[in-house]
Amino acid sequence: MSGQRVEVGRGVGLAYERLGAGGVPVVLVAGLGQQLHDWPDGLCALLVARGYQVIRFDNRDVGHSTHLGFPPPGPVDFLRRHWHRDQYDLADMAADTVGLLDALELPSAHLIGMSLGGMIAQTVAARYPARVDSLTSIMSTTGAARLGRPAWSTWRLMFSRPARNRAEHIDQAVRIYRHISSTGYPFDESAVRAAAATTWDRDPAPAPGVGRQLAGILKSGDRTRELSAVTAPTLVLHGDRDLMVAPTGGTATANSIAGARLRTLPGMGHDLPAGVWPTLVDLLDDHIRTSEARSTDAPHS
Repeated sequence: MSGQRVEVGRGVGLAYERLGAGGVPVVLVAGLGQQLHDWPDGLCALLVARGYQVIRFDNRDVGHSTHLGFPPPGPVDFLRRHWHRDQYDLADMAADTVGLLDALELPSAHLIGMSLGGMIAQTVAARYPARVDSLTSIMSTTGAARLGRPAWSTWRLMFSRPARNRAEHIDQAVRIYRHISSTGYPFDESAVRAAAATTWDRDPAPAPGVGRQLAGILKSGDRTRELSAVTAPTLVLHGDRDLMVAPTGGTATANSIAGARLRTLPGMGHDLPAGVWPTLVDLLDDHIRTSEARSTDAPHS
């Protein structure tokens, strides 16, 4: 199904795509500054081939979803943790995701989030347990101090001068992804360039929205205690070569959620290279099917 947009409450509209029909619903939550296409078409096709209904969407402030109007924080604001009065946090983005489920008339779904998307999915699972059939948190963290932090070399790239045009944006994406990509898989520069071009074409000059999203992460602080409320079956996936969210973030996430399973993927960084898709889909499929079976076997009250 081609892309559509729905209102999810509080003046926010989310652009989404629904792939596959009639299968168990799986909602893919994208990362910082990412758009729905950053869940690669090939990966989504593999999930659809397993019988799933795949829903991917643009979070607020990126792509074709609602962009907030207030100015993003500057470097000094980030250092001082000084936020605009309208600055949102992860709870607001979690409410957006639940609003999407409402708009699509889905009582619940399996949530899979990467990076920022993992934080959003974790928050949905903690605050809206009845809406989450299972949780998969990929390359994400809890917000705890000194855990899951970017390498200093990554921080420097993140705070480089925003791109002024399409060509600069594409070149900047190549520099960043070459730095944070999976060392155990070939770096596909053409795929990175194509995705970056699509990002710019759908949302030119995306830096302000990315800044507000990053502020939303930092404003939310340490969510370790909140994650103890998660009851959904949880799988945590993390690469051992991640320079954006250190592997300690995956360990912290798994340790914060009762019964969570942690799987470390050798050679994987902070991206989804084509070479890891078969392994990833096998892990996701097993986790979802196991969760579905447990739900079916559970006694009814």
